Order: sequence, then structure tokens, then C-alpha cells
Amino acid sequence: MEQMFIYLVPVLGIVGLIIMAIKSAWVTKQDAGDATMQELAGHIARGAMAFLRAEWKVLFYFVVIAGIVLGWSGTLVENSSWIIAISFVIGAVLSAFAGYLGMNIATKANVRTTEAARTSLAQALKVSFTGGSVMGIGVAGLAVLGMGSLFILFYNMFVVSTGGDVNGDAMATALEVLAGFSLGAESIALFARVGGGIYTKAADVGADLVGKVEAGIPEDDVRNPATIADNVGDNVGDVAGMGADLFGSYVATILASMVLGREIVSVDNFGGIAPVLLPLIIAGLGLMFSIIGTLFVKISSETASVQSALNRGNWISIILTVAASYFVIMYMLPEGDLMLSRGGSIAFTKMGVFGAVVIGLIVGALMSIITEYYTAMGKRPVNSIIKQSSTGHATNIIGGISVGMESTVLPILVLAGGIYGSFLAAGLYGVAIAAAGMMATTAMQLAIDAFGPIADNAGGIAEMSGLPKEVRERTDILDAVGNTTAAAGKGFAIASAALTALALFAAYVGLAGINSIDIYKADVLSGLFVGAMIPFIFSSLAIAAVGRAAMDMVNEVRRQFREIPGIMEYKAKPEYEKCVEISTQASIREMVAPGAIALLAPIIVGFAFGPEVLGGLLAGITVSGVLMGIFQNNAGGAWDNAKKSFEKGVEIDGKMEFKGSEAHKASVTGDTVGDPFKDTSGPSMNILIKLTSIVALIIAPHISEVPHGTVSHLKNLEDSKEITLVEEISESNLEEVESLKMQ
Repeated sequence: MEQMFIYLVPVLGIVGLIIMAIKSAWVTKQDAGDATMQELAGHIARGAMAFLRAEWKVLFYFVVIAGIVLGWSGTLVENSSWIIAISFVIGAVLSAFAGYLGMNIATKANVRTTEAARTSLAQALKVSFTGGSVMGIGVAGLAVLGMGSLFILFYNMFVVSTGGDVNGDAMATALEVLAGFSLGAESIALFARVGGGIYTKAADVGADLVGKVEAGIPEDDVRNPATIADNVGDNVGDVAGMGADLFGSYVATILASMVLGREIVSVDNFGGIAPVLLPLIIAGLGLMFSIIGTLFVKISSETASVQSALNRGNWISIILTVAASYFVIMYMLPEGDLMLSRGGSIAFTKMGVFGAVVIGLIVGALMSIITEYYTAMGKRPVNSIIKQSSTGHATNIIGGISVGMESTVLPILVLAGGIYGSFLAAGLYGVAIAAAGMMATTAMQLAIDAFGPIADNAGGIAEMSGLPKEVRERTDILDAVGNTTAAAGKGFAIASAALTALALFAAYVGLAGINSIDIYKADVLSGLFVGAMIPFIFSSLAIAAVGRAAMDMVNEVRRQFREIPGIMEYKAKPEYEKCVEISTQASIREMVAPGAIALLAPIIVGFAFGPEVLGGLLAGITVSGVLMGIFQNNAGGAWDNAKKSFEKGVEIDGKMEFKGSEAHKASVTGDTVGDPFKDTSGPSMNILIKLTSIVALIIAPHISEVPHGTVSHLKNLEDSKEITLVEEISESNLEEVESLKMQ
């Protein structure tokens, strides 16, 4: 029975994909509205596919070249294999497919949400959230199926067939090859997120500045040439990019836990691989309980809270995952202090592992709550930006930057507490399993996140189709909540990145054969500073790319208003395709430089200066990137909802201010500044952090200072008197641990 337990993981992934297909079919069967609505939705769908085809064409060459290099490098060291290239390609393909799944359903659900909004807010929420859940369940299902299947294959290939040690070099090789899957996923995620972010913000800024500010028409007005590109951008950036992003994050988190699980000696009923297998099982169960949670996201009246419905589904999935994790951990892990992590100073029990999972889920929930506070309408931070908008554009910018900087305090304290608490509970493995626990409900988190862009598109279609006012009011309610959930999702992602990066960092240290990162050394300290700089130059490149692409878009929109007579009088149609083409070409061109930095920086530093300096680089990237990501995501989200608040009217110093007022124009400027923060640079930080760590993990065997199998590593530490068994290890298990050491 226990030996068959490993096959449960891919089965759960398949079940998830079947449910995804059922939900997708339901969305497709819904009414898509009249001919005008369907025509507009067709423009959006074709534009989104045009972008994906252009992006995939470029990424195809990258995947082929990188795969060849990886395959060749895998033959150079003992603890790797050329098969890592195949693993890399599979990860890249599934990551791209995850993005496509989300975009495909989003471009179907948007117009159907618009039509549903004609009926009621409840029906509009049902259609948009079901569309989002298709993406969430699909992404998590692909990750669980891919990771589970490949682990079974590599475990049998490198460990079982050779009779290798599950704590030694054989398992290290299996996981090193599996790391290629994560590298492929994160690489595609970075390019998809950056490219999609540049696309969507170039179109958004062009639609805002020329349409709303200069021409005085709504950004979603059918006369605005950039409006189709703007709605396409919601799909390629906030849906396809986000899908690839969280697919990569999900996979990286599971991988980090598995790599550290190899270093735990466990006498269990699973052949000693229970600590390695556990993160996969938790991920599979989290997928199932996320599906259950989606059933509770519904409202019954026009005045019901959409945010409360989403929170209800989220908390149900979290609570069920916690309960299931307890029973799984009690079943899989052995009794007593049978687990010995690297360093020899920490022995822990399965209750400690469960405690770490709970801590991870609590950290994720708190991060979402804190982010919601800093970005939601009606809360103090957004209200402070609204108030400062009354005195002009500059004070609005100052207010947004201040809110973004302030918003780093509580998340960092929560993260620090989570890291320390999970380490006390189960050592470095506890930190990794906490991240796995946090990401277990990714399907639910992504469903909540993805429904926002669908609702945004639905509102755009309603505006362009000239539907009744109450339709747009309903989609605006969903869109406003979507802005908050999107910010919360990005906060969740950056928190998972911090925990996962620390786990990957710990795994890297073990594989690289070093015991610590000594910042008293000048070269290591230099690496730390260079690492801290990388998120800044990365952000600079991404934001500057948005600026250049937006200038092209602004010039094109102005040209069409100038050269095509009759646009403003509805007598001529704008050339939407020209704007779509500008965003596509700019995003593909501009995504290369930021991606190259993330991939090449750890390789250059690692081979030029050694593993310890590379460790310093990773530490700098992690700390700086987490802070930068939180700041940019929250500042951008707060600016956006400050602008949206004017659409219903806000009171400033006893006077009501509405859309079109000077204060509203100042808020539009703030939102324009915040757009590349929250949709291009900020969300890319978590991928940057994890991608550099995964690259370091893969090159670790090539730059390692000593052999890194668990057995040989323990011997090296024993010889240097750096390892002592803790006194707390129970007498009943002492002989087993001593026997393992003597081997």
C-alpha cells in the first residue's frame, strides 16, 4: 500500500484537469451576447493569440539552445545527467501551456460575464469566477501531474534501478534532473510575465493618456484605438503571464522541499523517501480542497459582498488543507526523532513538520490580508492618496510612494516570524515545507486572482457595446474587487518567493559543498551588494521598456485621431490591429534584457568567483527583490483603486469630487505611474528571486567544493568536528542514526 502511495500524486493531477475541463465546458456553453459583443471579444481573442504566437516563436529558440547546453553540462558531473535537458523542455512546455489555458478561457469568459451582468451581479460573479477557477485548477493540475510523474520516473531510473541510497548521491541526481523541470517553468514564466507586463501597460498607458486625458473619452470607448490592445493586455499580462508565473512558483516551492527532504534520514514505510514525497502529496491534496473551496464562492443578492464570498472560499480551502495535512503527516512520517537535518544540530518530530505547514498557511493568509488593507477602496492607505490628489499630481505621486514603502513593514515582519517559526519547528526543511503549505492552495489563489482580469475585460466590452449603465456598474464592482485580489495575489506570490528562495538557498549550500556564507570576506560582501542591485536594474529595464512602448502607443493613437476623420463621431472605425501590433513587437523586443540578467548573473558569478560569492549574490537578490516587489505591487494597487474611487465620487475636505475633476486627473497620473509597478516590474520580482536560485542550484554540482552526497557530506563534517548529534534524540533511535553515520 505504502509503495503505491507515490502514484497518488499524478492521479490527483489528472482529477484536477478533468474538473478543469468540466468547468471550461460550462463557461463555453454560457450566452456570449449579441453580434457586437462577440465581434469585440473576437478582436481581443485574436490579439491575445497573436501575442502568444510571437512570444512562443522567440522562446522556442531559447528553449532549444538552453536545452542543448543543459544536456551537455549534465554529462560533465557525476550528480547530473543529460536527461536534465528533457526535464527542462517539459517544464518550459507545460509552463507555456499553463499560460495558454488561462488566456483561452479568459477570452471566452469575458464576453459571457458581460452578458451575465445583464441578468445579475451573482450570475456575473459565477461566470467570471468559474473562468478564473479553470485557470487556477488547470495550472495546479499541470504542476502536480508534471512533478509527480517526472519524480516517479527519475526516482525509479536513478535510485531504484541502481539500488542507490535515498539520502545519497543517487537521489541527489534524481532531484538535480528534476530541477531542470523547475528551471524550464521559471524561465518561461519570467519572459511571459515581463513580456506580458510590457504589453499590457504600454496599451493601458496609451489608452489612458490620449483617450481619457487628451480626448476626454473613456479608456474603453470604442473610438479609442488602443482600447482593444488594452483589453488584450489584461489577458496576456494578468492572465497568461500570471498563469505561467504561479505555475513556476508552485513547481519551485515543491522542488525546494524535495531537495531538502533528501537530507533527512527517515526510517519510514515509504523506503525512506517520505520527507521527499510529502510536499507532492500536500500539493495534490491542496488542489482537491481548492476545488471544494471554489464551490462556496457565490452571492445571493446585488448588495452582497463579492470580497466576502471570495474570502469564504479561500478560508475553506485553507482550513481543509490544514486538517488533511495533519493526517497525512501523521501517516507518512515515522514516530520519534528519526529525522536528522544537515548540520546535525536539529532533530524534530512530525508534529514539528505539521507546525511548519500551519505556519506557512498562516503567513500566506496574513500576507493577503495585509495587502488587501493597503490596496482596497475605503481603507486608510487608499483614502490618503485620494486626499492628496486634491492638491495636484505631484502630491498624489508622493502619497502613493509613501503608501508603498509603508506597506513593506508588516509583510516583512510576518515573513521574518514565519521563517524563524518554521525553522524552530523543523529546521530548514520546516522553512521549505512552510512554503509548500502556503502554495498548497495555489489553485484557489489563482482562481481569485484570474477572475479580476476577466471582469475588467467584461467591463470594457460593456462600455464598447453601449450596454445599459447597470451592466457596467456590476462589472465595475467585480473589477474593483479584482484589483484588490490581484494585489493580494501578488503579495502572496512574493511571500512564497521569500520562503522558497531560502529553501532553495539552503539546498544550494548543501550541493555546493559550503557550510556558510561569510560576509566578512570582501568578495562575498561584494557579491551581496551586487545581488541587492540586480532587482533595481531589472526593474529599471522593465519600467523603461513600458515607457518606450507607451510612447509608441501614444503616437499611434494620436496619429489615428489626426489622420482618420470621423472616429470621434462614430463614422469611422479605428485601426485596432495597429495598436495590437505595436504592443506585441515592443514586448517581445524588450523582454530579452531583463530575462538575460536573471539567467546569466548567477552563472557568471558562480563560475568566475565560486560558490560562496554566488551565495552572497543570491542573498542580496532575495532581500532586495522581496522588498522591491512588495513596495511596487502595493503602491501600484493603491494608486489604481484611488483612481477608481473617483468614479463613484469621493469626499475631500467636505466637497464631493467625481470623474473628470482636477483631483481625478491627478489620480489618473498616479495610476499611470503605478501601472508598470504593479503589472510589469513588481510581479516579476518573485520570478527573479526563484529563477536565480534555481540556476544556482543547477550549476552547484559544477562549482561544488566537496562531494555533496548526504553520506559523504556527513563524513566531511564529522572529520572537521562540525557535527554533533543532539542530546534530544531518543535512545530507541540512537542506534539507527549511528548506523547511518557509520555508513
